[in-house]
Amino acid sequence: MEFLLDTIHLADIEKYAAILPLAGVTSNPTIVKKEGKIDFFPHMRQIRQLIGPDASLHVQVVGQTVPAMLADAHTILQNIDDAVYIKVPTTEIGLEVIKQLKKEGHHVTATAIYTKFQGYLAIAAGADYIAPYYNRMENMNLDAAATVAGFAQAIQHSHATTKILAASFHNVGQVNTAFENGAQAATMGVDIIQAALTMPAIGQAVADFTSDWESLYGVHQTISDL
Repeated sequence: MEFLLDTIHLADIEKYAAILPLAGVTSNPTIVKKEGKIDFFPHMRQIRQLIGPDASLHVQVVGQTVPAMLADAHTILQNIDDAVYIKVPTTEIGLEVIKQLKKEGHHVTATAIYTKFQGYLAIAAGADYIAPYYNRMENMNLDAAATVAGFAQAIQHSHATTKILAASFHNVGQVNTAFENGAQAATMGVDIIQAALTMPAIGQAVADFTSDWESLYGVHQTISDL
């Protein structure tokens, strides 16, 4: 399983890179907007420094035509590094761009996926990751779990190397279900991680363990004090 952060906020990335087995960072224009009008390329290079060369960094093109998307992709690769996964929306134009980028030997993440057909086409086009929008599908009354499971089955049957990078989550349960249905990776906001790790029952269990230990060995005493 791969856990990625869906943010470009440097403090959050630095914090959770130390805490999590962090596999990478994803971004898109909406996430960039949340951060404000940053100095884009230096900011993204800082993210690379924080997550290291072995983690994946996903950056999305914004052009509206094949030449514009390819120009965006080449500019990203030239100004960040050549290991970036170029995020491309899975549209008619986007699929042509994905094929071209793969022909050039670049990493590609097919994004904005809502349907099985989009995912199947992106897998056939050679995308390294496909990013189904889990919560958005559920909001549209689409079966997100079945869609992810269909992608996993297609990848297995075709012996493809594509990985499912599930995205757009509203809660921890959706992340769990995506993994249980075959997603190899999931990208999520900091709020999802915090909700998973700070639930009251966890804190109460830790407090109870501490109380039981200290009742035997003294207040503020730990194993290293023995």
